[in-house]
Amino acid sequence: MRSGIALLVLIGCAAPSHAPPAPTPGALARAESLFLEARTQKDRLDVATLSGLPESAAVQRPRYLAARAALVPALVVDSTALSDSLDRRALRVMRKVLSAELTVTPEPPAGTAAVDTATCRYDARRLSGTDSLEARLYACYGIAANDVVVDGERFDRLTVFGLLGSTDDSARRRRLFMGLDRVWRSVNGNNDAASPWRELLRRRARVWGAGPTPFARRVTELGFSPDGVRDWLVRLLEIWRATLPDSILEPWDLYYAMGGASRRLGPRVPRDALRAINDRFYRDLGADPNLLNVQYDLDPRAGKDPVAFTTFGGRPGFQGGSWSPGAPYISSSYPTGGFDNLGQQLHEMGHAIHIAGIRTRPAFADWPDADLFTEAIADLADYEATEGRWQLRYLGDSASTAENQHARYFGLALDACWALFEDRLQRDTTLDPNQVWAELTGRYLRVVPHPELSWWAMRGQLIDAPSYLMNYALGAFITADLRGRIKALHGEFTLGDSTWYGFVRDRIFRFGLERSSRRVMEDFLGRPLAPAALLEDLQRGVSPGMPDPGN
Repeated sequence: MRSGIALLVLIGCAAPSHAPPAPTPGALARAESLFLEARTQKDRLDVATLSGLPESAAVQRPRYLAARAALVPALVVDSTALSDSLDRRALRVMRKVLSAELTVTPEPPAGTAAVDTATCRYDARRLSGTDSLEARLYACYGIAANDVVVDGERFDRLTVFGLLGSTDDSARRRRLFMGLDRVWRSVNGNNDAASPWRELLRRRARVWGAGPTPFARRVTELGFSPDGVRDWLVRLLEIWRATLPDSILEPWDLYYAMGGASRRLGPRVPRDALRAINDRFYRDLGADPNLLNVQYDLDPRAGKDPVAFTTFGGRPGFQGGSWSPGAPYISSSYPTGGFDNLGQQLHEMGHAIHIAGIRTRPAFADWPDADLFTEAIADLADYEATEGRWQLRYLGDSASTAENQHARYFGLALDACWALFEDRLQRDTTLDPNQVWAELTGRYLRVVPHPELSWWAMRGQLIDAPSYLMNYALGAFITADLRGRIKALHGEFTLGDSTWYGFVRDRIFRFGLERSSRRVMEDFLGRPLAPAALLEDLQRGVSPGMPDPGN
């Protein structure tokens, strides 16, 4: 997703150039061609490993190493002889990627190594090295998240969340919720000094020192101030709280209260229909997954990463004289269908069409320079799934406006709580995480406080990507503002628009690393980001009061 060549400045409605960028002449052009080949071979090696195909990985590894070996001497280019600043930056990017990612002994992608459950009985304080502790913690979290036992039945973490929103019996919901205790304990232990996550946090804090915390670093990527972002998140949560009744609910009952759309529409989304619905919608937007070479890996299996993600299965670029969208690879685990899993699938497809939409030189064919921006633009289309008109067209039934608002924004409210949670713990590692979480969710979600439970510890990103969940919270502001601008310039797309993808691709998706995320966003908006679009939509059609969670 990172690309870079001098392109026309695209702002607002300016007509984009649809031609892919011309190759740079000379030694640098040859280096970039070899760089594209090496990255593509590495992408294929990663996918073979992620897919649980060791034989394919064994075949692919020497191909990658050969491509890397050809690239190394090609990057011996005199940067002072390059007159163009973009060329010099391209060379710096390629050298950095070679050193950090295109190594002789590439690290296996997360979640692909088999783990002996006996290794999950350990004292985090005795493990040497922060990276070793993180790897052990994440691996053990994955084992627990994929093996939740409730009433003698085995589930994975995501299936339990789906059941919380659809199970009528409150006592059963409580057992389902408490069945996640093993997941929480894999992360936070007994919430004491031996907690793996608290030990990891302390070690990381020593590295951060007086520098910016992950929260501060992520928000400044797009030119925001940490205090300003905290204010936006609090405003979001205060508006959300105002839509809720005065009574407080147990967390397992809150999931049910927010699950009206899921209960109504879940039967319309059997597991074998997930891809069909997803593909139909994006095809109607002009982003046919088949034409974009999207690869799906949706079946659960042992050792698979418990967190859904999308990555490159091959880099976009020139192949045989024409432009190829690469081979975006979506990894998730769906043992069941349901409206919630459909929402996740639509989000991951948003990443896939972004990858396929990159139109830039090989050095910059990568994700943008800000994860925050990347997550935000993945949701440009999928928010339509919480519109009644969309549901009638693609599912044959619709939930009420209030139910759809709960479906759209309950997860966002949780993400905002997680963002503030991590921010506070990063600034003061002595705080009790259970107590911080109980205070945040009690205040803003009207949940019965449970400081004895580590139910905050249910997201893998808390382990391997500090403050990544803030990308979803703050990213929603970006999504809402960009969506409003797209509709103002190009029109509505709830029921599909075959020209939508081309419009968005050429103005938002195409740049990779060629331009900063902040520049892409502000060029398209014609101004800095503003919170109004999200905060206004948050209040649309929602009045205080929720369904009775039952007995």
